Amino acid sequence: MPHVARLMIGHDHRHLLPASALLGASYLCLVDTLARSATATEVPLGVLTAVIGAPFAAMLLQRRRQREAMA
Repeated sequence: MPHVARLMIGHDHRHLLPASALLGASYLCLVDTLARSATATEVPLGVLTAVIGAPFAAMLLQRRRQREAMA
């Protein structure tokens, strides 16, 4: 979530830190609700956050590599 907050807010840490905290808390509440209601058995939060977060992290890495290749 800090990366999402940085994309939304910018690099100013006075605003970035509270935004990261709020986005992280909201994200975990959403994922927890989803994990409890998706199936009859609870899906571990770590699994669900990894399934959602890994593609996002890969996208950020790919963007960074493309920017570095252009420079």
